[in-house]
Amino acid sequence: MSNYLRAGVFYGLFVLLAGGVMPQCEAAAEEGKSDAAPAQDKSGAASVECYESIKDSTSLTKVENANPKFGYPNVKCSPTTGAVLWYGDPYTDTVPMGEMPKFGDDTDGDFAQAVIRPRMKHFKTTMQCSACHPGADQAAAPPNEPRQLQMHQDIVSDAEKLQHGREAIWCFDCHNAANRDTLVDRRGQEVSFDESHKVCGSCHGDTYSKWRTGLHGKRTGEWKVGGKKRWWTCTECHNPHTVQEHRFNPVKPEPPPALPRGMSSSATSSKH
Repeated sequence: MSNYLRAGVFYGLFVLLAGGVMPQCEAAAEEGKSDAAPAQDKSGAASVECYESIKDSTSLTKVENANPKFGYPNVKCSPTTGAVLWYGDPYTDTVPMGEMPKFGDDTDGDFAQAVIRPRMKHFKTTMQCSACHPGADQAAAPPNEPRQLQMHQDIVSDAEKLQHGREAIWCFDCHNAANRDTLVDRRGQEVSFDESHKVCGSCHGDTYSKWRTGLHGKRTGEWKVGGKKRWWTCTECHNPHTVQEHRFNPVKPEPPPALPRGMSSSATSSKH
C-alpha cells in the first residue's frame, strides 16, 4: 500500500470516528448545562441561583467568598439539576431556632446550637399578610366554616375542599385569623412562620418526634453533640397546601459518575 493510499485510509477512519464521537460529546455537554438561564443582580452582573428543597420556592443566590477564612462561596450549585451540591458556609443567613418544648425524653434532641433559615424576613422584604389583612377576620370565628377565597387561588384552588387534612381542617386551623403574620397551633397559641414545626407537630406527632431526634428531615453542620447544626423546618421540604397532589417533591438526583474506560454498568452490578 502506497503512502498516499495509507494516508487516505487513516484520514477516512478519522472522519468516520469523529463523526460518531463528536456529536455525542456535544450532546453530553448540552445535557450538562443548567435548565435555567443565569439571573442577574441589581448591578446587571450574572448571578447563579439554585434551590435547596423545593424548586422555585427555596432558592439561593450564590455568593462568592461567603466564607472568607477559606474563600468558599456560600453554596455550590449543580449545573445539571439546579440544586445545592454543598455549602461553603452552612450557617449563612440563619438564626437561632428558638426555644423548643421539653418533653423529658429522647425527643428533646440536640437543640443547644440549632439554627434555621428564617422565613419572616421574606415577608418583610416583599409583602406582609397584614398589609391586606390588618385586623381580625370575623369569618374565622367558630365554627370556622370553610368558604371560597377571593384571592390566593394560586395557592389553594378550592378552599372548600382543602387538600390538607382530607378536608377535615380549613385555613384558619393553621393560619392565625387574629394576626395574619403568624400561625396558630391546635391549642390556639401564636406561632411564628419561622417555627412551622410547632404547628405541624401538633397533628403529626409521630413524624414530629422523629424530626426532633434527627431521624426525619435534614441537618448539616457539626456532628458532635452540642455542636452547631442547621435544621430544615417542615415547610422547607413540604408544601402544606398540595399534600394530596405530591406529599414531597424529591430533589432530582445527580447523574451517576462516569465508569472507567472499558467497564459497563452490568459489570458493576451485584451478582447473586
